[in-house]
Amino acid sequence: MTIFLLVVMLASCAALRKDLSGKMFTFPQQTSTAYVKLTTSIQNLSALTVCHRSFTDLKRDHALFSLATSTSSNAFLIFWDSTHNEMEVHVRDRAAEFSGLDYKLNMWHSICTTWDSASGLVQLWFNGQPLVRKFSSSGSSTQGPFMIILGQEQDSHGGGFDHKQSFVGMISDVHMWDYTLSACEIHNYMDDLNFTPGNVLNWRALEYQIFERVLVEKEELTCH
Repeated sequence: MTIFLLVVMLASCAALRKDLSGKMFTFPQQTSTAYVKLTTSIQNLSALTVCHRSFTDLKRDHALFSLATSTSSNAFLIFWDSTHNEMEVHVRDRAAEFSGLDYKLNMWHSICTTWDSASGLVQLWFNGQPLVRKFSSSGSSTQGPFMIILGQEQDSHGGGFDHKQSFVGMISDVHMWDYTLSACEIHNYMDDLNFTPGNVLNWRALEYQIFERVLVEKEELTCH
């Protein structure tokens, strides 16, 4: 019996690769221990796009996407700052702030974020609308090893979590590319039309590992 339980525990902690179409990660409580680790073989980024959908009732600060390296805990971070009512995009620990968003509670929001090292420009797309381009960090590419986390904000490579910055709610349709998507491609993602899946992270073939209480559920919140 002991051996059987150990096998079950190890299986639940092992990395999985699954098609999560029509599914979502549910983070049901505030904690500093529950999160999802995402894995990619790509370890060098001179440009990127991250798209995801999220649903929360949080009125406090919280992280939506956290990528850390051994030299930068906020190598690429998407973070809601409730004090200033703005979305922050951090690239190599330098933040660009985006305000004026209608970030309503208890509804799905589609967010795409782009960055290019050549220009250093960051752009946020919120529910299909592009925001102003802002400078963050330019020059060299971002080198791995990458630690990509959903549900927590990293203050160190794979750790340093604070429950007051944790995400509570649902996250779905996470894709990441190693280039900046065109406006048409972003609109296709936002409108759930045909688009090229992410080549860094692909929700339809996602390699992930769940820690503590995070659920994989069907993304079905209304009656059809």
